[in-house]
Amino acid sequence: MRLARAWSIALVGMEATLVEVEVSIGGGLPNTMIVGLGDTAVKEASQRCRSAVAAAGFAWPPSSVTVNLTPADMPKSGSHYDLPLVAATMAASGVVPRRALEATLFLGELGLDGRVRSVRGVLPAVLGASRSGFERAVVPLGQIREAQLVEGIGVVGVESLGHLVAVLKGEPYDVDVVDPAAGSDEVAGSKDLADVVGQPEARWALEVAAAGGHHLSMVGPPGVGKTLLAERLPGILPDLAVDEALEVSAIHSMLGASLEGGLIRRPPYADPHHSASLPALVGGGPHLARPGAVSRAHRGVLFLDEASEFSPAALEALRTPLEKGVIVLARSQGAAAYPARFQLVLASNPCPCGWYNVAGFASRCRCQPYAIKRYSSRLSGPIIDRIDIQLRLQPLSKSHLRGNHPTEETSAVVAQRVLEARSRQRHRLDRHGFSRNAEVPGSLLHRDLPNPTGVEDVDAAVRRGVLSSRGVDKVLRLAWTIADLMGHGVPDRGDVHTALAMRQGETEEVNCA
Repeated sequence: MRLARAWSIALVGMEATLVEVEVSIGGGLPNTMIVGLGDTAVKEASQRCRSAVAAAGFAWPPSSVTVNLTPADMPKSGSHYDLPLVAATMAASGVVPRRALEATLFLGELGLDGRVRSVRGVLPAVLGASRSGFERAVVPLGQIREAQLVEGIGVVGVESLGHLVAVLKGEPYDVDVVDPAAGSDEVAGSKDLADVVGQPEARWALEVAAAGGHHLSMVGPPGVGKTLLAERLPGILPDLAVDEALEVSAIHSMLGASLEGGLIRRPPYADPHHSASLPALVGGGPHLARPGAVSRAHRGVLFLDEASEFSPAALEALRTPLEKGVIVLARSQGAAAYPARFQLVLASNPCPCGWYNVAGFASRCRCQPYAIKRYSSRLSGPIIDRIDIQLRLQPLSKSHLRGNHPTEETSAVVAQRVLEARSRQRHRLDRHGFSRNAEVPGSLLHRDLPNPTGVEDVDAAVRRGVLSSRGVDKVLRLAWTIADLMGHGVPDRGDVHTALAMRQGETEEVNCA
């Protein structure tokens, strides 16, 4: 019996687990068997590998071949096991030396003609291998830039099975050299806040949300600019830190995104359609769940336009990630955990026709009272209570529509103020392990941070029954963000008053100075 082994990675959520690919060539009739809880893509690997080996001018063993994927009790999925399987088989056959497979991770799908094709999850897989002490990773040539984003491990890109054999035997092979990526610093999108005419309260609310990482709900008639505002929120958010960019890039790598331009440095933006299913929104799958829109928006913005049209089950599933910043999806073959720390932005109409209680246009509304109540109740109380800023938008005045208005501030100007406010937050919260006001737990707000002046207004709101215990913490976090934007060391009465008004949707009370 001839035996060899190679190494690959299984991704369960964001957790990378080493998989040992053992190949045993014995006597008996020609047959290839793969064991170790592999899915259909893994089971079909033997046929792809056999054809690829023949296309590269080598011979598949004319006897019994047994492939074991260890740990055998953990489900394996994906086509990236093709490369380690064929590497171990050729080592067991004596085509390549066994020692060439030591401390090396293999990732890649094989075509029937011997080409090595790209696979999902190269970045988190190589990260896992680096942390486990591997010295080298062999990946598809087209994904070498993505793998080279991980420091502390050598990366080799192969374009074909013949190239792989040459690498393992230490022989030269002519291939185009791909330079490592230096990183992507390009600002995603070109939508500028200067495009938003009027709506000073909305612009201020957007700035506060960006500065503190707060959730935002916008209610207003059709065409008032809700989507216009939400699309410009990512443009005023600061760049991601290196560890955040690595985390975000790893998620998008699992989703099959190209990282040829380097790490994702800008906060991502996800806007699923209101017909999106529960698995599409939070993640899902039949055996091991895959990331959904909440994870695609990690460290960025999740925008739900026409929020009242989303299914109640999908909206209610947002409760846990809104509080914990992570989504755990349990399936028949295991539980997968994905990060989901996003800024939620909701946009909805006040009623089915959109004109209920809109100043100057209320006569347009023909909705029955029960229809208005049913429509507004689609966003449940627990979801609304988790939203920091409640914003009610009104149509523009005639002067704005005629163009008689001053030039609005650009995203770059607002982004600079947001960056300065974030800097003040980091200076205050870094020793506590937090970077944004929205992340600060209630215990820290009440115990370790100075008490703002004017909290008696918050106490009065609690006594009137218009503010929950969670709402109190939301108001205090908002007050700290407003103070950071205004340059106040501690929130004063005006900051608290403005925060309370923003929380309760009283836009006429908001100080936009």
